[in-house]
Amino acid sequence: MAEIALPKVKLNLYNIKSPVQATVVENRIVTDAPSPNIVRHLVFDVAGTELEGQVAAGQSVGVLAPGEDAKGKPHKLRLYSLASPSRGEGGHAHLISTTVKRTIEEIEGKLYTGVASNYLCDLEPGDPVMLTGPSGRRFLLPEQTDEYQYLFFATGTGVAPFRGMIQELDLSKTSATLAFGCAYRTDVLYRTEFESLAKDYRSFHFLKAISREDRRSDGSKAYVHTILEDAPESVRDQVAAKNTLIYICGLKGMEWGIYKTLLKQGHSSYFEPKHEEGAAWLNDVTSGEATITEEDFKKNVKPGPRLFEEVY
Repeated sequence: MAEIALPKVKLNLYNIKSPVQATVVENRIVTDAPSPNIVRHLVFDVAGTELEGQVAAGQSVGVLAPGEDAKGKPHKLRLYSLASPSRGEGGHAHLISTTVKRTIEEIEGKLYTGVASNYLCDLEPGDPVMLTGPSGRRFLLPEQTDEYQYLFFATGTGVAPFRGMIQELDLSKTSATLAFGCAYRTDVLYRTEFESLAKDYRSFHFLKAISREDRRSDGSKAYVHTILEDAPESVRDQVAAKNTLIYICGLKGMEWGIYKTLLKQGHSSYFEPKHEEGAAWLNDVTSGEATITEEDFKKNVKPGPRLFEEVY
């Protein structure tokens, strides 16, 4: 397989010392009403700035919440993945979007709210917001998108970059699968959007794993990595194809279940050995002569060029 060529993208047009002001044009909820979580889709107008038409699907922008922390220092910069394609939200180059979960936690009886997430979720159309970026040069679609197939794994707001990427693909010329995991059915973000796309294109599959509600045939819980085990034949064929790229985005820790399942299914070509011993271990795993543990995995191999990961 030829080297995967990624596009050259703009980086850090604006930084924390010199941010740019954008304007909120949309702020809507993307979880279903009964959900215990609040996740919102925000659209920013960056017309007249260097961000206009210069950010790619898969990149991130930084958000600077106003005010100071308890120590009198400015609030820390927070990065948010873009949820819009490179051509802009709705095809408008001056509009970019992101996905934000309102963070509210109780720790030792006290309630804590995430500064940046709550600031963003409270914004209304017309409000200003200070941005930096863009950042990210590898978690991108390849230059020649039609030459590959795509398998996207997401949990929670990790679906944001995949919304933009999927909108960027010509599904009449390639195929893509979105595997999404969450706790409750009400937390399936952009559900109607992806379900409509799956109805319109036979080349697009939208597979869900609802861990607190769904049970697999053996009675175990469904997680994003178990989608690989339970996937229809068309998706299994896609995983086995030599031109398939895998992207993973979401909570840190989700990647190990996916890696382990890929290895158990014999898809070792998604990984690269770190050294000669790693190559031997990978061969033993492929032949079934070695057990697959996370410790051995980290010691011996790493994700290869067909595997893209962004976890947090």
